[in-house]
Amino acid sequence: TFDLDPDLNLGALSMGQKKKAYMCFALACNTSLLLMDEPTNGLDIPGKSTFRRFIASEMTDERTVIISTHQVRDIDKILDHVVIIDNHSVLLNQPVMEIVKHLSFYTTNDREKIEQALYRLPALEGTSVILPNLDEDDTEINLETLFDFAITNPEEINRQFKNR
Repeated sequence: TFDLDPDLNLGALSMGQKKKAYMCFALACNTSLLLMDEPTNGLDIPGKSTFRRFIASEMTDERTVIISTHQVRDIDKILDHVVIIDNHSVLLNQPVMEIVKHLSFYTTNDREKIEQALYRLPALEGTSVILPNLDEDDTEINLETLFDFAITNPEEINRQFKNR
């Protein structure tokens, strides 16, 4: 999958190549639980794409993959559950489907959406906003904005998932 030579010398590899070798070993063990810490650090763009495709192809009901990362854009399309932890407190623990069922994510210049937002964050393309998903809109999760929302206002983010 990662196009590595089977006779490679780990000591002679770059950080990204070592990361690929370690991931190959971890995935080859075929464990039911796999913990990965910052798996995409050091990978080039094609390596990150290969990683996402490989992880997605290995996801089954019999295997749980837990990924801890600050590089959320590298994995946001393959997640099915999000846990946000800060200072030993769980701020959010929800399936992605529940998050997008209750919250809508936009990047916009629409002043009305910005004013109605539960949370807003300046972005290159305008303002990233999180709104209550009252109209059952189908939006993609924005993990960076969601993380900032959870860190800055954990009470409000939890209120969005209570009694629903």
